[in-house]
Amino acid sequence: MNTFGHNFRVTTFGESHGAAIGVVIDGCPPGFSLSESDIQPFLDKRRPGQNDLVTPRKESDEIQILSGIFDGKTLGTPICLLIHNTSMKSADYDELKDLFRPGHADRGYMEKYGIRDHRGGGRSSGRETAARVAAGGVAALFLAQYKIRIIGTLLQVKGETTQDGIEKVIRTARDYGESVGGIIGITVSGCPPGLGDPVFGKLDALIAYAMMGIGGVKAVEIGSGITAAVMTGSQHNDQMTPDGYLSNNAGGILGGISTGQEILVRLTVKPTPSVRTVQKTIDTQGFEKTISVQGRHDPCIAVRIVPVAEAMMSLVLIDAFLEQRKINPHFMQEPRFQHE
Repeated sequence: MNTFGHNFRVTTFGESHGAAIGVVIDGCPPGFSLSESDIQPFLDKRRPGQNDLVTPRKESDEIQILSGIFDGKTLGTPICLLIHNTSMKSADYDELKDLFRPGHADRGYMEKYGIRDHRGGGRSSGRETAARVAAGGVAALFLAQYKIRIIGTLLQVKGETTQDGIEKVIRTARDYGESVGGIIGITVSGCPPGLGDPVFGKLDALIAYAMMGIGGVKAVEIGSGITAAVMTGSQHNDQMTPDGYLSNNAGGILGGISTGQEILVRLTVKPTPSVRTVQKTIDTQGFEKTISVQGRHDPCIAVRIVPVAEAMMSLVLIDAFLEQRKINPHFMQEPRFQHE
């Protein structure tokens, strides 16, 4: 289950404290202009160590293209993207070798595989998402040719909605060795109608699946989301006129198919589980212990999940885009403008 997508297939590899992480993309259309400098800005948005609101782990996250590109264009063959790990401090995790961290995947990995990489969580680390962002960057650049844009925003952190309030809450949590969660909004503009396939290929179902696959995401809302439960049918229905819809409670998707309106998605992200606060746990032998997690961690992972959510949305949309071309080979064959 390290592969995502059917038409634009993405397989990520690597661990948090391994030599490198990366991704293989299979199914990218040929003849598309692409270079390392095109992809790098997407990784720069997610990169750790940029300010005091995120983990101080310093990684340049420089992308390297190993295959699938010739003369600056995609070949239609597998594209391999590599990101070297350069700032591991594995010794920070020596004390955790035989302990399970509350809120982490440590115990689940051990129970499933009988072995785990305790250094930074190995494959379960948020470090893996850099590979998704690289692949999502390729997808976003392809979609941008057709004026399909994906924008993510940090809407709320622990109830705070202003920039100053958000920063204060995060810094306070960091100073006390604690963490906080948040809410992220994703808006897709320019999405054409017709993407998504009933019954089990619904676009909103695929989006929810993709977003819930991001570590730390605990809930996904589309359109009016949970507020739909307190509305009447006539209030929630998006009435139509010759000039278009009068509202967008459906979040741009009806019957699992895009309507051409903006796609609106919100994600609820839990607090980072790594905290210095002393907590109860058990060791690998099942004995009761206490734990205080040290090392370098994000006090609010929601901050750096924004570009990851944008990437996953891009991967869902490009997959649905290419699926629609199977039904209608002439579907948006000509880009609305060329990527430069």
